[in-house]
Amino acid sequence: VLGDQRPRQRQRQYVRSTWLTAPKNTWPRYSKTGIAMQLVDTRRGVQHFTFEHHREYQQVQFKFLDAVESMDPNNIVLLLQMNPYHVDSLLQLSDVCRMQEDQEMARDLIERALYSLECAFHPVFSLTSGTCRLDYRRPENRAFFLALFKHLMFLEKRGCPRTALEFCKLILSLDPENDPLCVLLLIDFLSLRAREYTFLTRIFQEWESHRNLSQLPNFAFSVPLAYFFLSQQEERSELEISQARERAARLIQLALIMFPSVLMPLLDRCSVQPDARVTSHPFFGLNAQISQPPALNQLTSLYVGRTHSLWKDPAVMAWLETHVHEVLRMVDARDPLRPPGHTASRHGTPRPKGPSGCSRHPPASVFTAAGDAAFTPSFFFLPLQEVTSQPVMGFDPLPPLDSIISYTRPERYFLHPWFPRCTLSLFFRSLLPNFNLQGDVRHDGEEEAGAGQDLNQGVNRLMAAMRDMLANIQFQEPPRDDNPEGDGDWD
Repeated sequence: VLGDQRPRQRQRQYVRSTWLTAPKNTWPRYSKTGIAMQLVDTRRGVQHFTFEHHREYQQVQFKFLDAVESMDPNNIVLLLQMNPYHVDSLLQLSDVCRMQEDQEMARDLIERALYSLECAFHPVFSLTSGTCRLDYRRPENRAFFLALFKHLMFLEKRGCPRTALEFCKLILSLDPENDPLCVLLLIDFLSLRAREYTFLTRIFQEWESHRNLSQLPNFAFSVPLAYFFLSQQEERSELEISQARERAARLIQLALIMFPSVLMPLLDRCSVQPDARVTSHPFFGLNAQISQPPALNQLTSLYVGRTHSLWKDPAVMAWLETHVHEVLRMVDARDPLRPPGHTASRHGTPRPKGPSGCSRHPPASVFTAAGDAAFTPSFFFLPLQEVTSQPVMGFDPLPPLDSIISYTRPERYFLHPWFPRCTLSLFFRSLLPNFNLQGDVRHDGEEEAGAGQDLNQGVNRLMAAMRDMLANIQFQEPPRDDNPEGDGDWD
């Protein structure tokens, strides 16, 4: 019996246990992909790591870029058949599956990318210590950031806000100073969805002094909402409930004075009709929305689109209505609460000097699906010049301008840069293998000719090839039949 069981044990596939995702039996067998993680530096107890691509992985990366430029997803599928754990191919194909409404396959590809990256972790790298850093400016590291963010979105859509919140904390811990994906614009929403009110109030208290979180619309409104929910918990003591109620009242009034343009869009998304006093008052009127800067309008739209469902509770609306009327009373009495560090606009409304880096939405917002309740299609809120100045790819959308490039893609000479690939040139290359529209390849030391001269030379070579082909065409004459009435035998 033991002899019959031994071959089965030898053929059993070893699956490495991971923290970020659980490997599935349907996945291809994992082997070394050519990705490694190195410890770059250790400063003040903080360890800085970076992913590295070996030479064989770089060759696969070059093939992937060729497949992306071909605009054919089938080429990426073929590449994944040969390299099933190539991270950028998994990220790009996941976006294709998501656009085709194949959510299950899109989520599976993201999990496979996370599994591939986690298998390359450094032995000292820890997900829970909070002292491990990755530089987003390196393209090798950006794949890990983007895979975590996409996995976070799928978790939230599946109704797992607590797990999504933990992934959001992980992304923030990798680079808390710069916050390249601006997860601070999202962490408050996930905290409220997961009912982690204490965590939200704690991060607000600890980070307010050096990050000015109160000057972001999402924290200005979500933190008092968290205090309100804490005041509704009966298991707390009377003192804690009273303190939470007072803090909620003070912070919601401050938020309404700082960001009056949030109220009317929020009520509109909640399908609530305000009373005549609120609609007729100029403080919450259309001027409040017109006078605000475009960046603030963008942040306001993002917050309302994401969190309006949390404000639909009747108790929350009654609490909000009470403090809206209190703010109007303060405005009419010309005694608005002006917090320090704010500047008044031309309409008398204090405008926040928000934290740097959050004036525009994160590049990862490109992934959001239109019509999603939690993630507004914020791609449409991005400044036009940031979208049209460079191509937006799912595996690396809107890379930072100060990217640190460790290796570059080699130049390709099979086509001339001034004369793109066309059907006619491909036709002549199939007929004449020696046909080269570009001619002789220049060496690095030679000077480049003008674009117009190169284009003329390419057209002349094309016409010469056409003349040569027409001149070499020979028509075979049909055989002459001298005896049409002959009695030849049939073969």
